[in-house]
Amino acid sequence: MRFLIFNYGAGNLFSIRAALKKEGVSSDITRTGAGVRQADAIVLPGVGSFDQASRALPMPRLREQIESGKPVLGICLGLQLFFASSEEGRGKGLSVLDGRVRRFPSSVKVPQIGWNTLNVIRSSRLAEGVPTGSWVYYVNSYYPEAKGRCVAATTSYGVDFPAMVEDRNLFGTQFHPEKSGTAGRTILRNFVRVVKR
Repeated sequence: MRFLIFNYGAGNLFSIRAALKKEGVSSDITRTGAGVRQADAIVLPGVGSFDQASRALPMPRLREQIESGKPVLGICLGLQLFFASSEEGRGKGLSVLDGRVRRFPSSVKVPQIGWNTLNVIRSSRLAEGVPTGSWVYYVNSYYPEAKGRCVAATTSYGVDFPAMVEDRNLFGTQFHPEKSGTAGRTILRNFVRVVKR
């Protein structure tokens, strides 16, 4: 089994690669999407700007793979790229989930950096074995405002916002599972299990 991690000029490429290796998964890193059809799953890592990532990613090739049913895990910025647009800039996202990306209100310190708790609101393959109240690690100034039933867990920071989403073959975390201890390892293990099936 082999995962493809997209490199769009920023991100936690090597920490997510190391975390996946602990789960027995080999991975390659790509800028162009070479080998994406042969990969068993795609990872869009976190950190960076929405505009930079949307310009760097081969969007048509990614959409084609999403439409084919290939499992995709979006982490932090990677999750935000599932949506059409962000208040961070003018770049165009993948438009595969309904909603938009918003900046945290001025009532809280931005960015949110550190640990916060999850409120699991529905059963999902990604959240299996992760109880409500689990602590996970965030570094974010923006958050997804999702519509529909894709939201599996929320977190509160100035506003309640989606922390985990799952919709068909799309999986996303606004936090960094590779930095989130036991809960993060469980979530990555769950994603690997989904891909194996």
